[in-house]
Amino acid sequence: MKIPLTKYGWPEVVVYPAAILAGFIIVGAASISLVPIWAGIALEMVLGGLFVLSLMFFRDPERAGPKGSSVLLAPADGKVTVIEKVEENGFIGGPALKIGIFLSIFNVHINRAPCKVRVERITYKKGRYINAANPESGRVNESNELDLMRTDSPKDRLVVRQISGAIARRIVCAAGQGQLLAAGERFGMIKFGSRTELYVPASKDIRPLVQVGDKVKAGLTPLLRYELCED
Repeated sequence: MKIPLTKYGWPEVVVYPAAILAGFIIVGAASISLVPIWAGIALEMVLGGLFVLSLMFFRDPERAGPKGSSVLLAPADGKVTVIEKVEENGFIGGPALKIGIFLSIFNVHINRAPCKVRVERITYKKGRYINAANPESGRVNESNELDLMRTDSPKDRLVVRQISGAIARRIVCAAGQGQLLAAGERFGMIKFGSRTELYVPASKDIRPLVQVGDKVKAGLTPLLRYELCED
């Protein structure tokens, strides 16, 4: 059975499992003469768990989300930790609805486009590495911001922000300025626990479909709906 692993995980997807398998061999050889058998078995079980976890983190399942232009899909897997109105004075330039998603180390970490968009600008910002479950992390942590323009009506300006966490130390963004992305199309990942935020212009015509505490999946879960759109 083929395990779907992301190309964004190279070389970690090779290095980590290879290092763990080497540990298997070393522990197995050492347990013959240097440590009690029970200790060797315990260490092998720990290494086995780390091996599975290393593969799980870089998994990249195929997904076919709902069709139509009336919904915005989750840009990341994880748990919704905040839904609030804010002032987004950058690309959107005014009141916006912000939805923050926290990704634990057990979530799929692939980021996907919330709808059909054109990438207008990508801005990387250095920062701290506080716990990504903390909403404050979106303001102070290392981040990568994608300014996106919907290609369907309404042609809203959207922002997706990839944010590092306490463990995550590398943001991957494979998208480029001017690139067209389909709804649910992969554009990058954040390695290990992290946060992803979606900003949409605040409007009475847009309705949230999730609540704080809900679990969502990138490219599958509708976060918001345009009430006046016809699919």
